[in-house]
Amino acid sequence: MDAVFSALADPTRRSLLDELFREDGQTLSALEKRFSMTRFGVMKHLKRLEEAGLVVTKRRGREKLHFLNHVPIRLVHDRWASQYSGNSVALLS
Repeated sequence: MDAVFSALADPTRRSLLDELFREDGQTLSALEKRFSMTRFGVMKHLKRLEEAGLVVTKRRGREKLHFLNHVPIRLVHDRWASQYSGNSVALLS
């Protein structure tokens, strides 16, 4: 889970995840056009997201498509975020 938190700590990587949420299954070229970064910059961030399990890459012919993997985010929510919501938040009001 540390790899997920580390990957999510970077605003550029969060923006990449937001972009894949908006339109899943994008190529590196498509993502590169949406960000003011070099191809290698996008590749570096995608690699960190893949290592954390947040992005899955699949080949389609000569293209590599990048997909958002919701599972690690859901695990973070279930393990951390959900336990701090609800009754705990109500006590603060």
